[in-house]
Amino acid sequence: MGTTDATPDFGHETGDLGNESGDIGHEHGDVNGGWLRPAVFGAMDGLVSNAALIAGVAGGTRDATDTSAVVLAGLAGLAAGAFSMAAGEYASVASQAEAAEFEVEKERHEIITNPDAERAELAEMLTERGLDAELAAQVADQVHRDVDSAVAVHSMEEFGIDPDELARPGVAAVSSFVSFSLGAFVPVLPYLLGATVLWPAMALTLIALFVCGALVTRLTNRPWWYGGGRQALLGAAAFAITYLVGIAVGEGVG
Repeated sequence: MGTTDATPDFGHETGDLGNESGDIGHEHGDVNGGWLRPAVFGAMDGLVSNAALIAGVAGGTRDATDTSAVVLAGLAGLAAGAFSMAAGEYASVASQAEAAEFEVEKERHEIITNPDAERAELAEMLTERGLDAELAAQVADQVHRDVDSAVAVHSMEEFGIDPDELARPGVAAVSSFVSFSLGAFVPVLPYLLGATVLWPAMALTLIALFVCGALVTRLTNRPWWYGGGRQALLGAAAFAITYLVGIAVGEGVG
């Protein structure tokens, strides 16, 4: 069956996209879902913020004979940070989704009450994207046969929102809570296992940061060692600064 003329050229060899039959064989990561961003940043934030908190308390209490203050600070930081992240993420994503829903409903109202103008608007947008005027008009007519389809297409074309894939605040909140908790627990773990000095907690946290940074690069074009090293370096700087701040504060109130 002759499909050569109807197949668009995306600037790739056939072998780059799939098998010899021309089927597309590559997949895209979920970079716009409601879970990815809060999960990634929740884990990173949990690792860095709680490890920095622990480093600061350890610096301020370095002359103490036990580590109870450090453990208490780490567990309190885990709980407070996790609930704060979840609440903040829920409110943020809910507001964003509500604003998007408002715009979608506004577009739906315009399509229902003024269909001819909206159909002409879509045809014009398609023409600007490279379609012939006659073909653009035909596509716009077909899209507008169904209101939901017209709303979806107009929403994507005009303000880049897919009405069927709006971020869900509950998913974002749970993702933030769980990922932050897991990240924040890492620097506390060595103390719970009997460590009495700071370096095991910092070493374990830096390893975790490197792994997280390396994993994130699977969604980018950066090499794994760059993402991991960058995250570990930033974390190390945060730990060092808060440790020095802890020393200074501890000496000031001692």
